[in-house]
Amino acid sequence: MTAIRIEDDGAVRHLVLCRPDEYNTITPELRDELGEALDDADASETVKVVLIRAEGRAFCAGFGLDWSTLAQSDESDGAERVWDSVADIRQIASFGNTFAKLHEISKPTIAAVHGWCIAGGTDMILNADVIIAAESARFGYPPARVWGVPEAPWVWVARLGLERAKRFLFTGDEIPGSEAARIGLVLECVPDDDLLDHTSLLAQRMALLPMNQLQMMKWLLNDVARHQYQPDTSRLLGFLFDGVARHTQEGLDFVDRATEVGWRDAVRERDNPFGDYGSTRS
Repeated sequence: MTAIRIEDDGAVRHLVLCRPDEYNTITPELRDELGEALDDADASETVKVVLIRAEGRAFCAGFGLDWSTLAQSDESDGAERVWDSVADIRQIASFGNTFAKLHEISKPTIAAVHGWCIAGGTDMILNADVIIAAESARFGYPPARVWGVPEAPWVWVARLGLERAKRFLFTGDEIPGSEAARIGLVLECVPDDDLLDHTSLLAQRMALLPMNQLQMMKWLLNDVARHQYQPDTSRLLGFLFDGVARHTQEGLDFVDRATEVGWRDAVRERDNPFGDYGSTRS
């Protein structure tokens, strides 16, 4: 594996995002390795709890815009067919359905988040059963401003309630870790130096229970979420509208601009009016 390192601590399996120089951005390799690692943990007779964390300054800075904007730019060059929404759904679903395994596998999943966890990073980690943030953590969905929608909108509503989810997705605003804990996006916020120990202790506390007890509890609670929030329907709409948002005139203009000036500058131009996500920093 090149994007995820696996470490076992007794009955707790750590999945460590390990591309710190690339801010652990989402790539097809990360998708495939995460899916395999979660399936293996779920099938294990010794793993009771999965803890996902990351190395470097960021937990996950979203999809790798270097390859994803280039892929969209290339799809229209010399194309003989218009955009195929169903093919697009299949492609984005390969990511979204993998991230959903954090919610769907039978064993508890805990995330220890520091630094940036934005855009596609939230598509991934808001599926975890429990999230603990460091004070350095920053959440948000800036593609809500142009070129995207969340792949699993139900997790925003489930965590924040409808009105507060609208407040943040109507603006794409940045959410500091302490604020994320206050409004219920994550369970709690702790000092960065305490993040790993604090999260590991909670994981080990869960692992004191019999495996079958943990699995039954998760199945019970997930069934409530299934009836209340309809995750499958929510994800399908997210996959569809994410593709639509990338192919609106504004979405196409964003890709053209990223091709012209580079995706970092295109993102900076998008976020400058809001003054967040480092748009005003060097």
